[in-house]
Amino acid sequence: MSDITSLFVTRLYQAALSERGKPVDPTELEASCWSIAEDDEAGQAWCDENGYPGYTSYASLTDLPYRFPIFKDLVRVLDKHVKAFAKDLEFDLGDRKLKLEDIWINILPPGGIHTGHLHPHSVISGTTYVAVPSGAGSIKFEDPRLAMMMAAPARKKDARPEMRTFSYVSPAVGDVLLWESWLRHEVPINMADDERISISFNYSWE
Repeated sequence: MSDITSLFVTRLYQAALSERGKPVDPTELEASCWSIAEDDEAGQAWCDENGYPGYTSYASLTDLPYRFPIFKDLVRVLDKHVKAFAKDLEFDLGDRKLKLEDIWINILPPGGIHTGHLHPHSVISGTTYVAVPSGAGSIKFEDPRLAMMMAAPARKKDARPEMRTFSYVSPAVGDVLLWESWLRHEVPINMADDERISISFNYSWE
């Protein structure tokens, strides 16, 4: 009898921040993101010089949890989600831990896009969503084997989710998504009339 199994599964974690730890006020979090973006002249300059649409603190600020208490509260909650995801991944961490490496703000304006990329030197990466206006778009994940599929036919449009070459996830405000850092992903064009605000982060093994 034939037997077809799945090998080398790619896991994606999705949950509400409030499922673990103290709830984080999304209104206060959004106000904090805007306040930091308006004051971060170095970040604004980096975005202008590098053609980055909107604003990101990725290249300018490394101390968000120390600037606003709400970011410190957010990290406490993220730690719990990452711990749960690491357990699902069955990592053998030994005497080391997964620790927050960096955390940054993303404000993507209407028409903005964040092209495909991955997060080298980290173990788990993720994003939590602060403002997701209607039409802001999903986050797009790419099959990590794509580069080795040169001669493969396209997948059927109604293929099972786990069989598709690309997967799209539409998050809601307060959601957190986690994935292994080698998974390539992108943010398609923001078709909404307002900014899409998220906070991304990396965890390393230390």
